[in-house]
Amino acid sequence: MTTAPTPTSNNADLAALILRVALGALFLAHAGLKIFVFTPAGTAGFFQSIGLPGPLAYLVIAVEVLGGIALIAGFRTRIVSLVLIPVLLGAIATVHFSAGFFFNNANGGWEYPAFWIVALVVQALLGDGAAAVGAKR
Repeated sequence: MTTAPTPTSNNADLAALILRVALGALFLAHAGLKIFVFTPAGTAGFFQSIGLPGPLAYLVIAVEVLGGIALIAGFRTRIVSLVLIPVLLGAIATVHFSAGFFFNNANGGWEYPAFWIVALVVQALLGDGAAAVGAKR
């Protein structure tokens, strides 16, 4: 009987790096959508149309940009991962939950942001990983 190999710290560091960069890129992509496609003013208008304060849109955009950059760089990865979770919980609560589970539904379902939250929790547990500016030497 063979046993499965245990992950080495190098594998775990590489896994954390890959997840961290992917999560950061996704946050930058979503911020870019709000900035370049919908525009910040348009995003604020959308927030108002669903009963949220318009200025909250600017905060969300800033958190997505700064959080995405911080994740890619590996700066305070655990904290940043946890700080980004409320943005996704807000998206689920205000837009996606009423659309049902599947993301291909109109207004997108809540499965994708929920999975994204799980990935952020995993990142918070893993920490910085390899090639992080915040790594302790």
